[in-house]
Amino acid sequence: MSEQEITCMYLIFELHKDMPRQAPGSDSSTLRALRALGPFREGSKILDLGCGPGAHSLALARETGASVTAVDIHQPYLDQLEENAAAEGLSGLITTRNADMGQLPFASESFDLIWSEGAVYLLGFDHALREWARLLRPGGRMAVTEISWLHPEPPEEIRKFWNVAYPAMRSVEGNLEAAVGAGYQAVEHLVLPESDWWDGYYNYLERRLALFRQEFREHPEAETLALGTEQEMSLFKRFSEYYGYVFYLLKR
Repeated sequence: MSEQEITCMYLIFELHKDMPRQAPGSDSSTLRALRALGPFREGSKILDLGCGPGAHSLALARETGASVTAVDIHQPYLDQLEENAAAEGLSGLITTRNADMGQLPFASESFDLIWSEGAVYLLGFDHALREWARLLRPGGRMAVTEISWLHPEPPEEIRKFWNVAYPAMRSVEGNLEAAVGAGYQAVEHLVLPESDWWDGYYNYLERRLALFRQEFREHPEAETLALGTEQEMSLFKRFSEYYGYVFYLLKR
């Protein structure tokens, strides 16, 4: 990783510091997706990849009583999750692991369910699905959220923005086709409601931006990140019907 990439990652972590989630989402959407995947046997093992501070790890543990292994590369997120798990009496169900999602130190066929909210883009949707498949037991299930086009002809303004911010962004149909090509059965897909963007993410991020600018006022890269974040929020406010986060619910 180059020095510039390290700086960029550091600034992103600082911008999202102390936020409950690192991407749009909510406990209600997590549980809706979980229930759509069907019941899980007693003793099931869940792997939450890119867990961040662990909102979905906690929701999964609460709902299922299953063993949850929560993975992230940023130790402060894992420390925060451990604190919250202890406060809720869930420490016995949740194990944290500092690891790279692309180089996971787990044996093949170790998990019944792989979960990932707002993080699959870091590896790329297709690569992540193929890389993680080995970790699922036969018949195992997967739930990932991925930002996706919801309309075949989005306005040029937002297409231009996302072609730079995330050029791999595809339609729902394109992602479902890729999942089938990677050896999965598509169980269902669910579009996250707008409230998951605002109540679960952007409202916190908007408040955090003011503090971030104060802390890094002498840092030009920080201001570039802040301006890009403001542009992203403004575009979603105007064009949310054209794109959104989608839960892809899959079975091996």
